[in-house]
Amino acid sequence: MTETASTPSRPLRIAIVGAGPAGVYTADLLTKAEKPFEVSIDLFDRYPAPYGLIRYGVAPDHPRIKGIVKALHKVMDRGDIRFLGDVDFGRDVSLEDLRRHYDAVVFSTGAIRDAELDVPGVDLDGSYGAADFVNWYDGHPDVSREWPLTAREVAVIGNGNVALDVARVLSKHAEDMLVTEIPDNVYAGLRDSAVTDVHIFGRRGPAQVKFTPLELRELAHSRDVDIVLYPEDFEFDEASEQAAETNNQIKTMLGTLTNWLMEQEERDPAQAASRRLHLHFLQQPVEIVGESGAVTGIRMERMQLDGTGNVTGTGEILDYPVQAVYRAVGYFGSPVAGVEFDETRGVIKNEEGRVLDDAGTPVPGIYTSGWIKRGPVGLIGHTKSDALETITHLLADAEHLFTAAEPSEASILQLLEDRGVEYTTWEGWLALDAHEQSLGQERSEAGPVQRERVKVVERAEMVEISRNLG
Repeated sequence: MTETASTPSRPLRIAIVGAGPAGVYTADLLTKAEKPFEVSIDLFDRYPAPYGLIRYGVAPDHPRIKGIVKALHKVMDRGDIRFLGDVDFGRDVSLEDLRRHYDAVVFSTGAIRDAELDVPGVDLDGSYGAADFVNWYDGHPDVSREWPLTAREVAVIGNGNVALDVARVLSKHAEDMLVTEIPDNVYAGLRDSAVTDVHIFGRRGPAQVKFTPLELRELAHSRDVDIVLYPEDFEFDEASEQAAETNNQIKTMLGTLTNWLMEQEERDPAQAASRRLHLHFLQQPVEIVGESGAVTGIRMERMQLDGTGNVTGTGEILDYPVQAVYRAVGYFGSPVAGVEFDETRGVIKNEEGRVLDDAGTPVPGIYTSGWIKRGPVGLIGHTKSDALETITHLLADAEHLFTAAEPSEASILQLLEDRGVEYTTWEGWLALDAHEQSLGQERSEAGPVQRERVKVVERAEMVEISRNLG
């Protein structure tokens, strides 16, 4: 780049906190955007490995994971974005540290907590947040290696993709998960599971579900698992019928559900599967029932559509005997040290990605993207457009962001080393990636199931493999 009077003499230094899809796409768009200066980007993550929610928040048997990982890998493997893993913002580095070493900071920390469900009995033993279960079966390094799977009958509350993931993993036979990257401890837990029946409950009708056709169809791919539907749940009001006529996605899902209902009527009872996955609609949780401090059932109220696609209660109460309840009613963001947080929405206070102070004024040089910016909604396409909105504002502000000092790319590494932070790099991830694939090869050679990889769970082991580069 030829320097002019208006061209800065050095790159704009940018720190992005969070190496999931939002962080990676923000970095990618920043490097590709038209601008009269270069950028130097460091992508931080609290985990030793990249990819965030894709690695630790999506069921391992999702067929589309590989495509997303390949896309993220391609961006990071170019070499123009530096990855610094195993760096915990708020503990290892502060906002003050980042502002000293960078011209701009973008928070893309996502949303990993379960949203609250305000019903009696939610704190009983056997009542779980879906996010906690997802963390376990995805081999999250900071959660217990054990998960109680003693319940025969299980309720999953929610009608989104996470609810389907949780229900599918609970009902699936463990050996059918061996083709995925699940860690050994997860396989052992699922193998010993007592589950026979999983009930998914949705508050509204079949035309108002929040999952997508791909996730719905995946339910039918589980071996020795019958899908059970209930004709009385297939209620449609004017808004439902209009949605089915005008929305191809809803039309597709209603077609799938209707076909399953007809197939169920023709099913030979003698050929019944050993496990069942029940789909319930128009039922709202009233209470998680317990005895001696443990879950023994769930109490639901029958709902009815009101003509607009919303529902009202009927007063009819239905009780189901279950020994565990999984609450999949959405994710919720966590506060980020040093920035204003909206406790109601679970997001960093911002205006189109510009972080706001307590007076509602944009804070110079501080930005946000992804779920921690807009809330836990939308798929990868939304994440890209959301990141574009943020970086558009960042670049518009750029001439005011260059600091008087010249931040050095080496200075942040020196800070981490001085503090004894065993940070990992992209080269370290490639080593860990190769190691996980080699574990998969070993398992493939030792048994009848071909395994592409086996995920390493222990943080210390991940760091050791990532930092031991010869």
